[in-house]
Amino acid sequence: MQLNPWALTAIIVVIVVTFYLGHRSSRSATSTHDFLVARRTVRSRRNAAAISGEYLSAASFLGIAGIVLKEGADALWFPIGFTAGYLALMLFVAAPLRRSGAYTLPDFLEARLGSKALRRFSTAFVIFIGILYMVPQLQAAGLTLATMLPIPAWAGAVLVMVVVALNVIAGGMRAITVVQAFQYWLKLFAVAVPTFILCAVFFSGGGPGGVRPLGASAPPVFPQETKVSVQTDVTLKVTAETYFFAYGRIDHAPADGPARWAPLVPHSVSEGTTLRFPAGTPVPVVAESTALNDDWLSPGSSGLSGLLETYSLMFALFLGTMGLPHVLVRFYTNPDGKAARRTTVHVLLLLGLFYLFPTMLGALSRMYVPQLLVTGKTDAAVLSLPTAILPGVGGQILAAVTAAGAFAAFLSSTSGLLVSVAGVVSTDVLPGRVWDFRLATGITAVIPMVLAATLRPDDISLSIGMTFALAASTFCPLLVLGIWWRKLSWPGAMAGMTVGGGLVLAALVINIVSGYTGGWAPWFTNQPALISVPAAFLTTYLVSRVTGYGRPEHVHDIMLRLHAPDPLGFMRDRAVARFGQAEEKTRTGKGGRHRK
Repeated sequence: MQLNPWALTAIIVVIVVTFYLGHRSSRSATSTHDFLVARRTVRSRRNAAAISGEYLSAASFLGIAGIVLKEGADALWFPIGFTAGYLALMLFVAAPLRRSGAYTLPDFLEARLGSKALRRFSTAFVIFIGILYMVPQLQAAGLTLATMLPIPAWAGAVLVMVVVALNVIAGGMRAITVVQAFQYWLKLFAVAVPTFILCAVFFSGGGPGGVRPLGASAPPVFPQETKVSVQTDVTLKVTAETYFFAYGRIDHAPADGPARWAPLVPHSVSEGTTLRFPAGTPVPVVAESTALNDDWLSPGSSGLSGLLETYSLMFALFLGTMGLPHVLVRFYTNPDGKAARRTTVHVLLLLGLFYLFPTMLGALSRMYVPQLLVTGKTDAAVLSLPTAILPGVGGQILAAVTAAGAFAAFLSSTSGLLVSVAGVVSTDVLPGRVWDFRLATGITAVIPMVLAATLRPDDISLSIGMTFALAASTFCPLLVLGIWWRKLSWPGAMAGMTVGGGLVLAALVINIVSGYTGGWAPWFTNQPALISVPAAFLTTYLVSRVTGYGRPEHVHDIMLRLHAPDPLGFMRDRAVARFGQAEEKTRTGKGGRHRK
């Protein structure tokens, strides 16, 4: 890989600015109240930018374009679902969750149902979801650095985690709030400007080779002789008899020269093999990708199983957002319930604006970097597209801008995840002091960093889709029923989490085993939410109805606190004495001034 000095400079600038903003904001962080919820004084617009910066992860910046390149119209549910999830969050959860006065998601569950056992049980799921979400962020960081710079992929994971951990240890939520807000606007700039420029080049002449068709029924073709180096074992398919040159191992046999592939049967390519395709050759695609452009442009072209998988994905994305701990923890930083709801409205606007651009880049990638369909590394589409359309310094500068935005995505998302997991570990496993938060941050940071370096990378959006399914199947039923149904009991809540989470984890294990043994698993192991979410809701309801215990004595008072308008003054923060905020809040008066 040739060194791109512009990309190296851009990444260094992002790291320096991130560290500077985090260090500057952390100087006023003195108590656990600061580290967990930024003293609950974050104004709505800044919090919305911070939430958007945190939420627009590797799945958004790299994964959306990659999955559009690979799957076409069916992939549009990802940006729609990522955004629409906040509508459900605004309608059902945001304001009551803030009025509960909780500091973490397990803290809310204990406040609502009065069960320490449920709190400990939910703590395990928060930690697992956080780590499961962090691993693809770090793997994407490695992909970005390996694509732009001549370094190994694990270096990106280590670099992101070190920078994030230093900021979080220094000031927790108070340190990362300004950082995440800045990184949203950086990411929007880094994806919008290249999109406008590349679209202008496309419409004015199409770059090298002229305008390339996307509406033809055939698969995309290589416009010029193209060499592809395969870095991991892949299984490819072709739609017509394909002639090319191979050097390495294909179809489990040595290859060193001309080769031919027949359609209708899969073809294996071993790691380290180099393939050379003459100009005009139809592009082979990885076995799970859409080959023909007609199918790529048509939604629901994969039959009944594809339709069910799409509905399952919709369930996971629409309902999973309200169950993500690192998203919910940001609403605890608002001053009151009204500010939390206003924050969510702003988030919807910011996300809707951002997601216009990766979708367009994915469509351009189908025409200009089809070789990514051969290697399966479609998540590199955003990074590879600028130099494919604009060879030379101009393309390198645009690639550097996208690399800076991608790196900001990894930093901001990993920051929020690390704060949410470290907050839960420090308050539920450790005594809950500032030193415990810093210790929890260090411990939590090591685990996903090691996993990212050792596990096999997968499609970023698809792997995060499983995380959404887990969140939708565990915490979503508890939040919706806990906020709106008085008769919820903690045995019902625990049973629902067990059933919903168990189904998703079983699907995850089966899917991993299937990936190594021939891909035999059915569709619902890839997207289990259509089964696991209704099962979790039904189990929670039925067990709560049949159990005669497990409901708090003062449930009416709790529900009044969750739903009463803010000016009535029923909202109270929890655990103030334990975390030592009483003196801090006295010293700071009302805790800071809130602006819209």
